[in-house]
Amino acid sequence: MPNLFKVVSLSYRNAPLHVRGLFTLNDTEAKQLMLRIKEYFLVSEVLVLSTCNRTEIYYSSPKDLNEGIIKLLLIEKQINHTEKYLSYFKQLVCEEDTVRHLFEVSLGLHSQVIGDMQIINQVKQAYQCSIDLDLAGPFLHRLLHTIFFANKRVVQQTAFRDGACSASYATVELLKNLVQNPKILVVGLGEIGTDVVKNLPPVTQVTLVNRTKSKAEELGSKYGHRTADFDDMESEIAAADVIISSIVMDKPFFTKDMLVRSGSYTFKYLIDLSVPISVSPDVEDIPGVLIYNIDGIRARTDESLAQRMQAIPMVNQIISEAISDFDDWSKQMVMQPVVQQLKQALEQIRSQEIARATKGLSPQELENVERITSSIIQKIIKQPVLQLKQACKQGAPEILVEALQDLFNLEKKNLHHSIDDY
Repeated sequence: MPNLFKVVSLSYRNAPLHVRGLFTLNDTEAKQLMLRIKEYFLVSEVLVLSTCNRTEIYYSSPKDLNEGIIKLLLIEKQINHTEKYLSYFKQLVCEEDTVRHLFEVSLGLHSQVIGDMQIINQVKQAYQCSIDLDLAGPFLHRLLHTIFFANKRVVQQTAFRDGACSASYATVELLKNLVQNPKILVVGLGEIGTDVVKNLPPVTQVTLVNRTKSKAEELGSKYGHRTADFDDMESEIAAADVIISSIVMDKPFFTKDMLVRSGSYTFKYLIDLSVPISVSPDVEDIPGVLIYNIDGIRARTDESLAQRMQAIPMVNQIISEAISDFDDWSKQMVMQPVVQQLKQALEQIRSQEIARATKGLSPQELENVERITSSIIQKIIKQPVLQLKQACKQGAPEILVEALQDLFNLEKKNLHHSIDDY
């Protein structure tokens, strides 16, 4: 593969929770960053993936723009001290490595909870954003659809997605070990919060709170849960045994003072699924209060995790097969310009000869000549195209391309992809 596709990645693997929280992007921020990248850099495609566990920026460019894009991200987030944070970012400039990385991220191999089922939907949303901003070209379209097909194979052919191992499922599993018949307060009904609600047992006493109350009422009506006003938060805290928060704010929403004011003196568990954190760490200074944050959420069933771990070799095999197919397509992109030139050259010869030699023919006779000569052209070009495809698979199409260019006096172009080829 030519080295056009690159990525900068900040994830739980190389950055702690408080650092990841600084770089989390909502939909508006992600779109703004993508437009800034398009404005300031020579890029043809951009994909921004931002979840609770990672912020990654993929792009296609002939130049290594990694550090410049990281600096732009810091500027957009109004963060100084570039050198302080630069080391937290993983940077890939080899297209083959970047493609495999996106496959592994999308299929859940890099998820904090192995085999996370949410990540593929988050990738689809990021891809849609690239499409909306006209930042997805042929390369990204082909790559993402190859990934989606590989994901379908993983679901159908392996046990990698079986059991309860996503962040939301893991939260529900955790609840079973905390307290019997808990009163649960769910605050924040974004993607993760909604997913938690969908998977809560129907017998559980649940209250839903969201800043946009209509969303809470919609989910409450669908699943039979009570809803409450955001302004009544402290009284709801007092009544709850477990508080699950996925609310997104710049600073912790649940503070020590808030819990003290709620006047509750019972044991409480706060499960913080937010990035940045929404529960202040000093809340645990209150006797009987315990926090679980996103870094503490782990799979609760050893059997499910074991099944997923055992399925990893099969998932990697599916990824390798998909990458091989994609690589074949990518290599064949090299030959497209010369094939098109050859078709045009032969078609020009055909048209000129027909125009010279068919004067006086009837419409039916002319139609027959057109059909026969077009068929001849297709047969002439078939074998060179097949040979070029084979040479592309072997990674050495240059000799055949140059021979065709010399034989037919075709315009010679650089064999490597330009940014416009994508």
